[in-house]
Amino acid sequence: MSVRTTETTVTFKRPFTLPSVDGPQPAGTYRLVLDEEEILGISFLAFRRMATMLHTPAISVSGGPDQVFALTSTELATALEADAQA
Repeated sequence: MSVRTTETTVTFKRPFTLPSVDGPQPAGTYRLVLDEEEILGISFLAFRRMATMLHTPAISVSGGPDQVFALTSTELATALEADAQA
């Protein structure tokens, strides 16, 4: 089984909270890592998300402990949507 890891960033314009992250986080750009596994037994290449990990603090913030929080794609989508609407 093949696993692929994709690294990208997400930007929050305002402070935000996530159920799996300790306390409110400041606005900024955060590193996001996605792990996906290949779905075998089908006639085309497809992947299933296994993990979504948010790295804190934000890229532009210096100091503070580096932490990684696992979250669901639904939690991330909800937080990004709330940030866009605020």
